Amino acid sequence: MQTIIILDFGGQYKELIARMVRGLNVYAEILPGNISTEILRKKNPIGLILADGVQRVNAPDAPMCNAGLFQLGVPVMQFDPRMLHAPSGNEQMRNFLYDTCGAAGDYQLKDYIPAQVKSLRETIGGEKVLLGLSGGVDSSVCAALLAKAVPGQLVCIFVDHGLMRLNEGDEIEAAFSNRDLHFIRVDASARFFSRLLGVTDSEQKRKIIGEEFIHVFEEEAAKLGDIPFLAQGTIYPDIVESGAAYGTVIKSHHNVGGLPENLKFAKIVEPLSLLFKNEVRDLGRRLKLPAAFINRQPFPGPGLAVRITGEITAQKLDTLRRADAIFREEVGKLKKRPDQYFAILTDTLSVGIKGNIRTYDPVIALRAVTSVDFMTATTTPLPHKMLAHCAARITNEIAEVSRVVYDITAKPPGTVEWL
Repeated sequence: MQTIIILDFGGQYKELIARMVRGLNVYAEILPGNISTEILRKKNPIGLILADGVQRVNAPDAPMCNAGLFQLGVPVMQFDPRMLHAPSGNEQMRNFLYDTCGAAGDYQLKDYIPAQVKSLRETIGGEKVLLGLSGGVDSSVCAALLAKAVPGQLVCIFVDHGLMRLNEGDEIEAAFSNRDLHFIRVDASARFFSRLLGVTDSEQKRKIIGEEFIHVFEEEAAKLGDIPFLAQGTIYPDIVESGAAYGTVIKSHHNVGGLPENLKFAKIVEPLSLLFKNEVRDLGRRLKLPAAFINRQPFPGPGLAVRITGEITAQKLDTLRRADAIFREEVGKLKKRPDQYFAILTDTLSVGIKGNIRTYDPVIALRAVTSVDFMTATTTPLPHKMLAHCAARITNEIAEVSRVVYDITAKPPGTVEWL
């Protein structure tokens, strides 16, 4: 398969460029800008793209651009970020790929499933493989692909920490109970609530939930005996950001909350590690996963614990679940939806009037953003009429809520999640 190498000189466009190239049916791979020419020769690319353009490449603090790049005998393009947004940008890229580099257009996602099925069967053989299933897009598609490749050999552990959205745990169980795999749902909500009792700091919540997840996963895995393979829903951006392929770790990546040191596996299998998120969703459609899973929004590992300010209680969780469900239901009616939208239960109390009685209840904040890669995000300008309807429904249907506000902060300076 022909390959275009995108050389990263520290900018934010590398993944967008790679997705653009792959969208034109040419395989693209991202490597550091200072990679050696020896490695590049082994990759045998048909062309090189220098990410972020000549301005960044020539900046004083940029990685050194190896002069040998221009002696490899393949076309080199200095990428202009404006190409991503210009009406003619796609055509310019197509001209470079097909006219200049002589691309054959041999990258087709439809070929990915049979290739991975063959590879997984050769790797796993007749052994069992374990997957920590969260119900997110990546782990769900990973499970569906493994069930197709090695039917009856996949064991999925879904750790239900009691912090999921409304009915979400049941939806995950229903979606995978009819596939050729062994699905284990562990109701560990009491354990998590016990550990979270009295905790108000969001980072402490994350740490506690991460630690408890490891303990539960380890205990359940130990009950299953010797399973030599662990599967993870790692995708290509995880690999790029971790620097794992290049020996420089930027941030660690994992899909099961961090593996216990004494939980040993013969091999880790990551069948989605060459794909971007949009390609993973496409793969999910081809594997006939329910649309609700394919289009599932990003959801933090600690769940609703980091969408509730202050201490976690059963009442707070119930309030947030219902408010979040109302907001997602109403936004779901729009023809064009934001990339992520959810509710937050704040610890701010506000005076309200319900049935001629003054109340003093929590404020719900609504958040909706539009983003390509979630490195940056803009607030989605939802219709005021729809927001007013959401506020009316939430305050009328949930007695514990006095007021609803809409967050209009972009990323940066804010983050997508509040906590």
